[in-house]
Amino acid sequence: MVGRHGSGTIFFTGCNLHCIYCQNYDISQLRVGYEITPERLAEVMLSLARRGCHNINLVTPTHQVPQILKSLVIAVEEGLKVPIVYNCGGYESLSLIKLLSGVVDIYMPDIKYADPKVAEELSNAPEYPKVVREVVKEMHKQVGDLVVDDEGIARRGLLIRHLVLPNRLAGTEEIVRFIAREISKDSYVNIMDQYHPCYLAGSDKRIARRITRDEYREAVEWARKEGLHRGFPS
Repeated sequence: MVGRHGSGTIFFTGCNLHCIYCQNYDISQLRVGYEITPERLAEVMLSLARRGCHNINLVTPTHQVPQILKSLVIAVEEGLKVPIVYNCGGYESLSLIKLLSGVVDIYMPDIKYADPKVAEELSNAPEYPKVVREVVKEMHKQVGDLVVDDEGIARRGLLIRHLVLPNRLAGTEEIVRFIAREISKDSYVNIMDQYHPCYLAGSDKRIARRITRDEYREAVEWARKEGLHRGFPS
């Protein structure tokens, strides 16, 4: 998706999840950032597109969607044509995602957890597993499996990310089973191995270390066993 000219990534301060191991905790939890107007955001989008970025990548946009939509109207009227990427943690309002039908070209959600108890302990979101399943189904209904062009650039579709956690805490086996059986075996799944303890991760000894090579290999093998065949390495 990054291609030769990169993704036009825009981070939004804050997050509706409170992951104690967040790798971008300065932005998501400490709220480092600054306020701009929808008009200025439209200018930023247009500037990124003019520089050759392959898409506009909106990171943790959930709580800013009304302002983002206003910016997109302005930017499209000024000639913005690149794909819009909705890059989120997967903990979304289903009604909001339905509202975005026809606006978003590429959905890029995380599927973090299979177990409500773990979701509560690590992200203060016990309903996460139920919510993310409904939301990802709707995303796939709107845009389908990921489509890439001849240069390997993503143009439309669903790209699912899954971060492998130590001690099988993410519930990877159940998650890849859900993707393969209830979404699509052609789903593009980025199984990520870059977990490292940061922010408040040291407060929970279960996640106070990196994952092992065996833990990552196990996750990939589970995906292959379910018939998933696109993506995997980060």
